[in-house]
Amino acid sequence: MLGEKELGFLLKKLKPTLNEGDYVFCTQKDITECDFSNILMLFKEQEGITIILTQEEADRQQFAYSFIAKWITLAVHSSLAAVGLTAAFSKALTEEDISCNVVAGYFHDHIFVDKKDAQKALAVLNKFSTE
Repeated sequence: MLGEKELGFLLKKLKPTLNEGDYVFCTQKDITECDFSNILMLFKEQEGITIILTQEEADRQQFAYSFIAKWITLAVHSSLAAVGLTAAFSKALTEEDISCNVVAGYFHDHIFVDKKDAQKALAVLNKFSTE
């Protein structure tokens, strides 16, 4: 199933949804002892393995973190080959002084924003569907 590529359509159909919970980014050199059952994402980098999971799970596994985020899912099924979607929403968030960390899944884009900025970010993202 191919996703949508047309930027205007993607922006009108973003439908951002705030997921429950608080999320953190952690890094580990060795994950052989990790409990993977509640890990949202792993990404291997040269310096270590980045892990995204709930703050509660990070605390349970005693992982260090420094940034607490809220997770927003864009409901539109965007193609991995779509051009301009990330640029459009990150520019809009930047104009409101909201940092965003983006993860592209096969079906949807996922944005992690500072916990304090979650509602403001939703308002910014929802503006695309009314413009």
